[in-house]
Amino acid sequence: MSTPVAPAEKLDFKKIFPVFIIVLIDLLGLTIIIPLMPLYAAKEGASPFLIGLLGAAYPIFQFIGAPFLGRLSDRFGRRPILLISQVGTLLGFLILGFANTLWLLFLARIVDGLSGANISTAQAVITDSTTEKTRTQGLGLLGAAFGLGFVVGPVIAFLSLAASGNNYHVPAFVAAGFSLVSILLTYFWLPETLPAEMRGKSQKKAGLTLDAMFQALRHPQVGMLLMLMFAQQIAFGGFEQLLSLFTLNRLGLNASGNSIIFVFVGIIVVVVQGGLIGPWSRKFGDRRLVYLGLGALAVGLTLTALTPRQPMPSYSQAALQAELSTRDSGRGHEMPTTTNVAVDLPPDTNKGWLGLGWILVAMIPAAIGGGMLQPSLNSLITKRVERAEVGGMLGISAALLSGANAVAPLLGGAIFQALGASAPFLLGGVVLALLLLAATRTMKPGREEASPASLARGAGAH
Repeated sequence: MSTPVAPAEKLDFKKIFPVFIIVLIDLLGLTIIIPLMPLYAAKEGASPFLIGLLGAAYPIFQFIGAPFLGRLSDRFGRRPILLISQVGTLLGFLILGFANTLWLLFLARIVDGLSGANISTAQAVITDSTTEKTRTQGLGLLGAAFGLGFVVGPVIAFLSLAASGNNYHVPAFVAAGFSLVSILLTYFWLPETLPAEMRGKSQKKAGLTLDAMFQALRHPQVGMLLMLMFAQQIAFGGFEQLLSLFTLNRLGLNASGNSIIFVFVGIIVVVVQGGLIGPWSRKFGDRRLVYLGLGALAVGLTLTALTPRQPMPSYSQAALQAELSTRDSGRGHEMPTTTNVAVDLPPDTNKGWLGLGWILVAMIPAAIGGGMLQPSLNSLITKRVERAEVGGMLGISAALLSGANAVAPLLGGAIFQALGASAPFLLGGVVLALLLLAATRTMKPGREEASPASLARGAGAH
């Protein structure tokens, strides 16, 4: 007679499905906007550094807001905090839809950032609904929702732009619509996953201060993981924020063209996080997945930096210049945009398919590495702290991620402007290679890698 799979070893999809759908719909709004933001700012004549600053605005304010909301979710439950963060996201998209100046673009990202605990709170919901053996797979499904959003969101952005004659405001309103749907689904469908008796258990710990973050970084089991989360995102965050600007400079891709890249990356991330990361985690362990993720990202960023400057055969520098120089209607009283966009566009010579083909190949290891790293690191973090600390630790993890995302586009934008389009990606590849070397030397096995016999003894002791 075959031995049945223990329930603790099998992911309960019925518990995970509602939060997966809610996060997917919420992320559709985000992924509609991501390919557009650098080009949205370029239309306003922003330099690469200003575009980097705009990219930093959201994570800077998420860095401030995420630990507060993460601790509040430990005290008051996941559902109300998730709703608060989603309302902030909706307001941010509405401001973006009405924005007609650069400062309104910044305001939209600040509002969204301050309330941006959507993902960290959803991670806490997943943690509440999984066991240690199924947690990496559960957290990976959130990444799969992000990847699926990257498939569908850019397609929606492309259709919105096509239907509106490249009006960048229309996708923002479409994103707001998806955000409203996610709020309604959370309110009517998502149950609370943190029992009342488990709330407020970590009140003795430093909560809503920077001291809590420093205490977490000194934590013997998770401090290195949190530092690694921050450091790897310095490299990868610049990649995410500047990719549209890079493809504009190197391949002459506009917002519609960039959707090709984001859809391709999204498909790979869905495959990795939706189907492969669970078996990989059980076979290799989260610690080894972190090593593999760092190595794959290092290769992907380096290949991206070496992308040949060759626009597609249909490219026209004059047409792209005109699209990016078009001002919104009804603003004739303002000074028109200069005919020279701040980002250098490729010439009409040397057209072909090599540039696009090269960057699509580079995206494969980049997407695989990015797909493995965050869920593996967050899974290790949740396995090495007490349950009452999970929301706070994930909030700190999200805050460090946001801090890295704030630093990365600022550094990347300045390097892009000073040293050229390839420099931020080449430096990112070097940083990731060094992180891989450091991780293999300093990341020690934790209790999640203990033998089955010792785990059984530990369970019996409880």
